[in-house]
Amino acid sequence: QVQLVESGGGFVQAGGSLRLSCAASGRPFNNYAISWFRQAPGKEREFVAVISWSGGSTYAESVKGRFTISRDNAKNTVYLQMNSLKPEDTAVYYCARAIRYRVTTTASGDFGSWGQGTQVTVSS
Repeated sequence: QVQLVESGGGFVQAGGSLRLSCAASGRPFNNYAISWFRQAPGKEREFVAVISWSGGSTYAESVKGRFTISRDNAKNTVYLQMNSLKPEDTAVYYCARAIRYRVTTTASGDFGSWGQGTQVTVSS
């Protein structure tokens, strides 16, 4: 079982930036897609971004052009750089590792290892 630990969340004003980190340990990391999801109070968990094992990325429309996902396989870490933050970005952000080897997906059910989440709060 891979363990994922998110960090980097916090409180920021609208228009500000944060960088989230997702550090992995345990099972292999390099050949699996890693995603970020978020869940706001009273809402369903939603897809934010995913990075494939080879470095390709896909974003939700709501964050495209503002967020950037990247990975450093040497450090077993995935990052989410969040710029131009909006109050509607307020949520708990989770990273997750795909279940299947070298398969990239945006469906939460295809991710089997989840971190504990990190809170991001954006004030207006």
